[in-house]
Amino acid sequence: MAEAPPMEGYVRSDPFEVATCWKYGLSRPTPLPPQQLSPRGALEAAIMPALVEGACYVTFSGGRDSSAILATATHLARREGLPDPVPVTRLYPNVPDSDESEWQHLVIDHLGLSEWLRLEFTDDETDLLGPAAQASVRRHGLLWPPAVHSHGLVYQHLTGGAMLTGEGGDEVLGARRVTPLTLLRRRRRPTRALLRGAAHALSPSSVRRRQIRRELESARLQHWLRPDAKNQHLRLMAADEATEPLSYEAATWWITRRRSWATMAANQALIAGTYQVRASNPLLDDDFIAALAHAGATWGYNGRTATMKALFSDVLPSALLSRRTKASFNRAYAGRYTREFARHWDGSGVDGELVDPEILRDVWLSDEPTMSTAMLLHQAWLAAPVTQ
Repeated sequence: MAEAPPMEGYVRSDPFEVATCWKYGLSRPTPLPPQQLSPRGALEAAIMPALVEGACYVTFSGGRDSSAILATATHLARREGLPDPVPVTRLYPNVPDSDESEWQHLVIDHLGLSEWLRLEFTDDETDLLGPAAQASVRRHGLLWPPAVHSHGLVYQHLTGGAMLTGEGGDEVLGARRVTPLTLLRRRRRPTRALLRGAAHALSPSSVRRRQIRRELESARLQHWLRPDAKNQHLRLMAADEATEPLSYEAATWWITRRRSWATMAANQALIAGTYQVRASNPLLDDDFIAALAHAGATWGYNGRTATMKALFSDVLPSALLSRRTKASFNRAYAGRYTREFARHWDGSGVDGELVDPEILRDVWLSDEPTMSTAMLLHQAWLAAPVTQ
């Protein structure tokens, strides 16, 4: 079928970005705003509109980021005499890797929340080519990140209001370029890995760019790309990563320049708006990121867990703050609809100069599907003469 016409306001991807399923580049730098609030104060300010302007929902998987947003929103609501936020959880009984029930109950019990919306998906409803995704792709066209096409399965259960997410937590709350130096400065035992990390942090950008590229290449990412396209992808990824400043303060503010986060937020908000829902990502709020940058100053925190403890130890269980495991939801997005399409796909609809269709088909049919082929999946489906 023909590709849907562009919808006003969506941030579109060029053909190369569709093939790699990524958004490269950085916006122009802006000065770090002066400090006005603590990180928690800024995060609460980002959350408050969702609590006072109708129903407030929080996407809640049981991971550290969504738990932090849920706990902060709950603490703020009770302090201000507002209704508790409602956690919203997707459950996939047929996808064992996604099971977070133990962590979810730990957080819900700790917060004493009585209302919890749990949506169970047992029939590949969230497949990237499931009925809901097909309808969204047909209506809105190709979008990054492609998972936004399945968000309607959640939004349709809400009564308007706002949906808060924990998007951005891995990057915003995680380690920075300077972190290995910070650990050594604070007398952490100098292991070989830590010394390598410190040397990398102090290297010139050209050296770091080459090293980042080697690390990306060894991970076999985007292996469905043709060699020239793969080389360009690695070059662009490494070039972006190598621009991270050294100081924690500057590196944290640098996150606000990434096109990937801006694109995600814009397209997510537009999709949510079609269901009269306001989507918000407090961890990506500029004021929160600025406050975190100021709080960390030159050296920052000792890593992800140290940052979590500094910000959320009063509202979350210590076991959750120190958690190192993480669930995987890839198989929830690649089910029978994707496999059925892949089995009958003739290889058309994608740019053969950028992509090897046979390798791409193998990825769609494999036991280890990847979201990084999702835009190509939608592109091929839109171009198919008969909808699968």
